[in-house]
Amino acid sequence: MLTRKQHELLRFIQIRLEESGVSPSFEEMKEALDLKSKSGVHRLISALEERGFIRRLPNRARALEVIRAPEDQGARKPALAAANSNVPEPAARSAPPVAANDVIEIPLHGRIAAGVPIEAMEGQAMLPVPAALLGAGEHYALEVSGDSMIDAGIFDGDYALVRRTDTARDGEIVVALVRGEEATLKYLRRENGMVRLDPANAAYEPQLYRPGEVVVQGKLAGLLRRYN
Repeated sequence: MLTRKQHELLRFIQIRLEESGVSPSFEEMKEALDLKSKSGVHRLISALEERGFIRRLPNRARALEVIRAPEDQGARKPALAAANSNVPEPAARSAPPVAANDVIEIPLHGRIAAGVPIEAMEGQAMLPVPAALLGAGEHYALEVSGDSMIDAGIFDGDYALVRRTDTARDGEIVVALVRGEEATLKYLRRENGMVRLDPANAAYEPQLYRPGEVVVQGKLAGLLRRYN
């Protein structure tokens, strides 16, 4: 039989996997269960793992999989909801939770400049990506060309995983469409009524544009790198 906290944590992990396919971070679990430290989360995770309710997926950050639910899950829902309002009730779903090591295919739309802007071509190719690298939302991938973002850890030949959005905050790395025809990967900043696209390489100068010349097409969500 699980303790109340073990039961709450198991349900919280299960709900997050159902919603996004990615298990929650230890900080999120600590806050959801109102624990004082992450060490308490580690103890609960270890206990659930020893009892066969969850397993850790090797070589994956934040990778947990629920392999069985508690037998008394249905009977304890009301008590759990009252005990901790931070843990939501799960929605009715027919599919089991998606493990965080699942692979998702996203569109691969050509190459994007991390130097002088080049055209990002629409394409029909698909790129398999571990689900744990992606959060909520619609994503696509672009192959990086150039070295202007190397100080941000983005290298020529990397695959930029991009979440579609038309808004971004200053300091975020975005895919910016310039003058309706060229796309580039840069830090976005706004300065004196202008849009500044900043590189992460001292060999390159920032690019200044009028607001109407730049359209945000997505924010960087992750990177894939091949080692040949």
